[in-house]
Amino acid sequence: MTGTEKQSVLIESMGGRVSACPPIWLMRQAGRYLPEYRAVRVRAGSFLDLCYDPELAAEVTIQPIDRFDLDAAIIFSDILVVPQALGIGLRFEEGEGPRLDPVRDERSVKALGFHAFETTLAPVYEALGHVRRRLPRTKALIGFAGAPWTLVAYAVEGQATREFQAARLWALRDPLGFGRFIDLIGDGVARHLIAQLHAGADVVQIFDSWAGVLSPELFVRWVIEPTRRIVETVRAAVPSARIIGFPRGAGAMYPTYAAETGVNAVGLDTTVMPEWAATQIPPGVALQGNLDPLALVAGGEAMARQVQRIRRAFRGRAHIFNLGHGIVPETPPKNVAALVAMVRGTE
Repeated sequence: MTGTEKQSVLIESMGGRVSACPPIWLMRQAGRYLPEYRAVRVRAGSFLDLCYDPELAAEVTIQPIDRFDLDAAIIFSDILVVPQALGIGLRFEEGEGPRLDPVRDERSVKALGFHAFETTLAPVYEALGHVRRRLPRTKALIGFAGAPWTLVAYAVEGQATREFQAARLWALRDPLGFGRFIDLIGDGVARHLIAQLHAGADVVQIFDSWAGVLSPELFVRWVIEPTRRIVETVRAAVPSARIIGFPRGAGAMYPTYAAETGVNAVGLDTTVMPEWAATQIPPGVALQGNLDPLALVAGGEAMARQVQRIRRAFRGRAHIFNLGHGIVPETPPKNVAALVAMVRGTE
């Protein structure tokens, strides 16, 4: 970056800068709610084919930037590519979501490994390069991975469930064996994040989508500790790495997560009161979130009230405006445009 180029406001916020107008990006901003995405998806053939086609993945990554002028692009991929790259069978069934070949004992864990890891994920890194070349430096590029607990929970169950009972039971009955699986996945996550940073990502986010099903004791062991190790590993390889942690459903554990993992910013889910987060989460950690995705669907006054509350609560804090979870498919694109205008004060 030359002296005449402006740095991304999102990167500045992650460094602790308080801005009168927070940067904005949205989880799942490239997706089914956009007609241009749906057209590319038809061309790709399947969801995974789209994830592993560097040119098409780059195209859909850029689409919401072209349409809404958001402050960051997040690479189009999926959290489950890491377990797949380690050797776990993965498929997406239309209308039912992801299915993995279940891993429920140490023998199955020992069959996994890194022999095809970089080769499998090379298209993701190629896509990041395509996007970085096309994206202005004022726009941040975000890479991501799932957190070890969430990825292991998916792998043990074979799919998303309400409580992830099989994964939790294994963790309780055999913490050493379960921990070896967590460590393997954690090594894969760290490698994937480092490779994305080397490929052009400015920021990486760690999605722990199912952190909220764990008790406080298990949360510390299977969410905080593995995430801290990943952050340390990534920073050893890329000292300037900027990392967002999103432990969805963490509740009262959010401040502990923010203080102990070493992340630069913490993503807040929809259930978190912004006023509470602003006072309880350590001041050196930027806050990301946390508009209800359904408020974005509703639009109008319902959305405006939530936007105003969040902006008011986070005044004086480094803040990245986002949702409390991903955009849902029925979101009207016009509401996204209206949200950007509200956040920037141009509406």
